[in-house]
Amino acid sequence: MSVITYRQALRDTLRAEMVRDENVFVMGEEIGLFEGSYKITEGLLKEFGPRRVRDTPIAEEGFVGAAVGAAMLGLRPVVEIMTINFSLIAIDQIINHAAKIYGMFGGQTSVPMVIRTPGGGGQQLGATHSQNIELFYSFVPGLKVLAPSTPAEASAMLRAAIRDDDPVLLLENLGLYNSKGEVPDDYAEPSNDDVATIGRAKVTREGSDITLIGYSRMAMVATQVAEQLAEEDIDVEVVDLRSLRPLDRQTFVDSVKKTGAAVICEDDWLTYGIGAEIAASIQEGAFDYLDAPVRRVAMAEVPMPYAKPLETAALPSIESISTVIKETLSAVGKRVG
Repeated sequence: MSVITYRQALRDTLRAEMVRDENVFVMGEEIGLFEGSYKITEGLLKEFGPRRVRDTPIAEEGFVGAAVGAAMLGLRPVVEIMTINFSLIAIDQIINHAAKIYGMFGGQTSVPMVIRTPGGGGQQLGATHSQNIELFYSFVPGLKVLAPSTPAEASAMLRAAIRDDDPVLLLENLGLYNSKGEVPDDYAEPSNDDVATIGRAKVTREGSDITLIGYSRMAMVATQVAEQLAEEDIDVEVVDLRSLRPLDRQTFVDSVKKTGAAVICEDDWLTYGIGAEIAASIQEGAFDYLDAPVRRVAMAEVPMPYAKPLETAALPSIESISTVIKETLSAVGKRVG
């Protein structure tokens, strides 16, 4: 195994897929000469040339629409949208075209395209550049929405997304790019067939006291919470959703049946958030097993502040999640603290 950053896992896997399949090409703002705002496309223009590494104008609706057309004609575009916030400009192409074409035309053509886009707060980028609006896309049938939390997951999910015949949105939280983790030694080989199963959640830490559910950055934070609480004799089971659409309800419902309690942590807003869907699914699938109400921890219901202390306060933290876990366990009669 090798230890690399999340950023490197994405870059190397993208390159490997371009080597493996000449129909794969990348496009987006400043991804060629500038090598991308987050350097995921570093070195690709030099290796593959301008035919397969396409710098685009600042016109998200236009270049996402062009990618839809290219995918319909047999290519496999990987589109980088500089942040998920800018995807709002292309939302018509994503929701009304990419997600709908296969169904509207009776399966006569598919749209095998990937949209890679980072999001999330904590980087002092202001309210309009710090959002987690994956809910917009997770709501829409016809799209697949993936949220890897580790370098290994980022590699396997990007590979799966590129090889899938449906449009896939790959969420990359800005706070994860420099995080490190183990990957297989051959992760960057074009022959690697370690392809993630889309629509499958994963229990990343076994536990018996309570289930903690997260995705993307919050799945990583959930593991940190569990490790910290283990020192206080609290045994937390962690479930990483990995895929927001399709959603693997069975894995987290089975976990809650085992532990009898659940807390959900997410970087988006509480109201109408991903956690609301998870909580509803637990209510439907594991009601008779619950010893306490399902609790949720999410971002404050405000546009993201710019000032660092306010931004930090608005986001979920290890401390805020731990507090809710302890409150939930206290409600079921387990002594904590």
